[in-house]
Amino acid sequence: MEKGKYIVIEGHDGTGKSTQAELIRERLQKEGIDSIEFHEPAGVPIADAIRTVIKNGSLERDGETNLLLFTAARHEIWKRAEKELTLGKWIVSARNYYSSLAYQGYGEGLSLDLITDTMRTFTSDHYLNPDIAIILNIDDQVRKGRISERGELENPDTFESRDSDFQSKVNNGYIQIASTYSLPIIDAGQSIDQVTDEIWQYITPLL
Repeated sequence: MEKGKYIVIEGHDGTGKSTQAELIRERLQKEGIDSIEFHEPAGVPIADAIRTVIKNGSLERDGETNLLLFTAARHEIWKRAEKELTLGKWIVSARNYYSSLAYQGYGEGLSLDLITDTMRTFTSDHYLNPDIAIILNIDDQVRKGRISERGELENPDTFESRDSDFQSKVNNGYIQIASTYSLPIIDAGQSIDQVTDEIWQYITPLL
């Protein structure tokens, strides 16, 4: 049986990653491809519990603790993902370790090498090198508006509650990550269908 493919949709909060992950899975289904969807750092019970801690903005901790929490969640998620890939199912994930490069690295100032080495130790080379990974980008005011519409600014989490300087560092971090890893950047300010069409163009060669 041919091993499944690992697809990652990345970007700052409010860029539409979850929506696109669902739409890409619908297209895969039309092609006769079974898939599993993850929304890091959630996806399996223990990771879901860790996510609750991560999202709790009232729990003070530093960037290293955040990295360790995310790593623990990803370790558990990836164990499940590897099993599904072996069965031929595709994985469509909203986020992977690129998020830690953006948030804990560029945002919180941790060493990018530390982040990558930690992830390599507790996941795998396939996790670090998805078959396809794209980054969604959007104007910051539009992004904030989307988050506000979802009501998340009323109860901001650990990262949404950070100041504009932090958010700017994360945005710029994603641009740097795209350059470093040769990842395509897609304008998430387009219509939902247009964004899906652009993502699908990168997936088609894998079919």
